[in-house]
Amino acid sequence: MLRNRRSDLVVAYLLTAPFILVYAWLFVWPVVQMVMLTFTDAPLIGDGKAVGFANYERMFKDPVFFKAIWNTSYFVLLTVIPGTAVALGIALMVSRLGGWLQSAVLAAFFLPYILPVTVVYVIWDWLTNVQFGMLQSVLEWVTGRPVNLWRAIPWFMPSVAVITIWWTNGFSILLFLAGLRNIPKDLYEAAALDGATRWQMFSRITWPLIWPITVLCLTIQLILQLKIFDQVYLFATGGRTQATMVLVQYIYEQAFQKNASGYAATIALALFVIVVVFSVLQFQLLRIRGQK
Repeated sequence: MLRNRRSDLVVAYLLTAPFILVYAWLFVWPVVQMVMLTFTDAPLIGDGKAVGFANYERMFKDPVFFKAIWNTSYFVLLTVIPGTAVALGIALMVSRLGGWLQSAVLAAFFLPYILPVTVVYVIWDWLTNVQFGMLQSVLEWVTGRPVNLWRAIPWFMPSVAVITIWWTNGFSILLFLAGLRNIPKDLYEAAALDGATRWQMFSRITWPLIWPITVLCLTIQLILQLKIFDQVYLFATGGRTQATMVLVQYIYEQAFQKNASGYAATIALALFVIVVVFSVLQFQLLRIRGQK
């Protein structure tokens, strides 16, 4: 038995070795290099001098860094839970349709997801243009005057959040729809015979059974939105970028515009830690809640 166990372990190590080597080469080693870079004043290209913890001291005294953390957190609050709730609502409505109508409606909601961010920017920049944008009539009816969403700071993040939800919700809708299709219809039929209302069916059957899908969607959205960059960078071009700065944009600015790769690596490491900590905490808390 001991000999068989050893042979099994050898086979297991041989089978997993290629993945471990590739993972270490493509992920672990770059992370180690990034950590080492945080202790230098290296430019974008070339080596730098060792500066100890100077980059970390600078980061914790940098008001723009904390502004970027606030803007990123604000964006996460505007998108993660609201976006998941919207995706669930749409999936519930689509699941009630059938045949070609369901396919057509689902395709309409999924279509924005396959668009590149530049196309999304052009579409919404055209729709919200102060001079001829079709949505300006709605904004003017609400505010009494035309609003430049990309120059008015209070409007900027909520507007980008709405566009992001519209753009990225297709994938979450598909996940929820797959979960809803896996719920046995016998449960709904039995509940209907017992006189259960639609809300009772949702709260007692649908919601508990799709909770793992909800946890997955929330975790994916949290990771994606913490790394927000493209939309904010494009819509803030030529505007007040300092006031709308997010973490990845600040990393880009320090590395590619100010040639401070050592400091950019320090901010990137801080973002990495934030993503890992919040993702693990959220996943574990939601999983524990689902087990209760």
